[in-house]
Amino acid sequence: MYVAMDGNRASVEKNRGVGNTPGELSRPLKNAGAMNYGVRPHSRKRTLGRDAQNLLEYFKKMQAENPGFFYAIQLDEDSRMTNVFWADARSRSAYCHFGDTVTLDTGYRVNQYRVPFAPFTGVNHHGQTILFGCALLLDESEASFTWLFKTFLTAMNDRPPVSITTDQDRAIQTAIAHVFPDSRHCISKWHVLREGQEKLAHVCHAHPNFQVELYNCINLTETIEEFEFSWNSILEKYDLRRNDWLQSLYNARAQWVPVYFRDSFFAAISPSQGYEGSFFEGYVNQQTTLPMFFRQYERALENSFEKEIEADFVTICTTPVLRTPSPMEKQAANLYTRKIFTKFQEELVETFVYTANRIEGDGAISTFRVAKFEDDNKAYIVTFNYPEMRANCSCQIFEYSGILCRHVLTVFTVTNVLTLPTHYILNRWTRNAKNGTGFDELTGDSHGQESLTLRYNSLCREAIRYAEEGATAVETYDAAINTLRDGGKKVALVKKNVAKVMPPSSQVNGTGYDDRKNSMSTLDHMTPLLWPRQDEMLRRLNLNDAGAPGQSVSDLNLPRMTPVSLHRDDAPSENMVVLPCLKSMTWVMENKNSTPEKRVAVINLKLQDYSRTPSAESEVKFQLSKVSLEPMLRSMAYISEQLSTPANKVAVINLKLQDAETTTGESEVKLQVSRDTLGAMLRSMAYIREQLSNAGESQSEPVLKKQRK
Repeated sequence: MYVAMDGNRASVEKNRGVGNTPGELSRPLKNAGAMNYGVRPHSRKRTLGRDAQNLLEYFKKMQAENPGFFYAIQLDEDSRMTNVFWADARSRSAYCHFGDTVTLDTGYRVNQYRVPFAPFTGVNHHGQTILFGCALLLDESEASFTWLFKTFLTAMNDRPPVSITTDQDRAIQTAIAHVFPDSRHCISKWHVLREGQEKLAHVCHAHPNFQVELYNCINLTETIEEFEFSWNSILEKYDLRRNDWLQSLYNARAQWVPVYFRDSFFAAISPSQGYEGSFFEGYVNQQTTLPMFFRQYERALENSFEKEIEADFVTICTTPVLRTPSPMEKQAANLYTRKIFTKFQEELVETFVYTANRIEGDGAISTFRVAKFEDDNKAYIVTFNYPEMRANCSCQIFEYSGILCRHVLTVFTVTNVLTLPTHYILNRWTRNAKNGTGFDELTGDSHGQESLTLRYNSLCREAIRYAEEGATAVETYDAAINTLRDGGKKVALVKKNVAKVMPPSSQVNGTGYDDRKNSMSTLDHMTPLLWPRQDEMLRRLNLNDAGAPGQSVSDLNLPRMTPVSLHRDDAPSENMVVLPCLKSMTWVMENKNSTPEKRVAVINLKLQDYSRTPSAESEVKFQLSKVSLEPMLRSMAYISEQLSTPANKVAVINLKLQDAETTTGESEVKLQVSRDTLGAMLRSMAYIREQLSNAGESQSEPVLKKQRK
């Protein structure tokens, strides 16, 4: 049985079709192939314990404040919570506009996480990651994932996505085939390649060009034949035919290689899309408890909304520089958001180096061969139906991303098509993508609403009340819908005028995990990313760590260590030796219940040395107090600033530690870090500082606990 509560239509329903019936999930799998799927061993049941009641109280509170808030709870045979799903009104509204492609990130459900949650995310009209809903997964059977997907579908008004991307897991794949039989299912390439840096470390170090070649093979090939040829060439060139790991990837290529999915829409506007990881990047770590999780969940939502408003401001209030005299470019600049227009502009500018030759047909339907002037060997075939203004290209970029390719635009140029046909302008990429759901403007105390979330919730309550009255009769419905449309135009006008006066604040109140300077902004200027680097694994909050229970300081048998200095080694890069890379950083808080002056954090750094074959791992443990942490943070911030310049890719950290067991009283550890690694360390250190500074147990007080009267 499960309980589903929708603020718009509350209900309690029987758990339809989610039982353990043997034949229930026997549907053939779409896109099935040989893949080493993760099958999690059966273990003792996990429960929320006393947090279960707090969770219910939180959901009730959210539903009272936000009428569109939806939650559902799956119960086991003992009426205990096994899985939970929820989505707020803003996320559900976002799904109405951008729910064509969905990603389920289950990376946090590994056992070391105290909150095994799984967010459903998508991509908005600015190319930003947005949240559709969240789940707590205490049971990971096929039946539970089937329940989860059915519940997600119910919350999203029974509208399945066009495509869905997940981690590789047999239970997930089976459930998707059962609940979303018509959705295209893709395995995340980042999840498939997550072990690449370790498995192929010896090749990467021996052959600097190997990673770039494999990247191009996976991400830039445009036909299956081209991928097959490129893959075989790489195996032959680097003598990797007997590499079992690469063979397993190849056997399952139809499940994850992008070229096999180019005929379906995935909103893919960059080969590195998805690299930035979870929506909750920098907000949740292994030590996060359930009460702390919901506090961070709300901060992440607020931060996401702020980012979207900033992108809206850039789109509405700044004018892009046009690079051609084409009226099509001017049309696109007025329709698309700035991020999408930039992508379209790149394609349009490239048409100047392409030529299109008609090879078949001279009537309504013609076929063109499109190729670069200087590279006539690689050609694309474009079929163009002139009366219907429809074109199909062999590269299938439009089908995959929703943005017209340079090859079709070249054909438009030679056939004198001056403006974009409307069917090639996907509304989901335009600046008006969210129009049509406008709420009646609030004429009351809008200035008294202190945050975006409060204003949004207030508008939701007002809109639902208005909808209930408007739906009573056809006449009231017509009047209500016309008023809403007029109101939407007024809100859009006011929004534009407000944006001209002052851009949205770049600060998010209350959050110490601002990840606004996303590493994706610099990816285009860096070496192409083939797989998540070791620093990316750190940014994903130590998913590669075992997360064993923390030991006390007395058990560690460590010298009392305190950082003396932390600085950047400015030696020329050509003279720099290969040093260990930071693999993960975990910590244990000691004396949490004492005063801040007596608290210490025991830091455990895991280092991976890839200069050795096979690579070797080492550990460094030391203690930090509130006093010793501050200078360390300042040094790290300085190094991060130095790494912000394109010329500085890696910094060598020299960590000096007080060590009574050495003759000098000090020990020294050297490691190299990238900007992304250092950013993740800074976020973790900021969290540690918060734990070291807060009085008593206030920082860990459950936010879901009811106030004592």
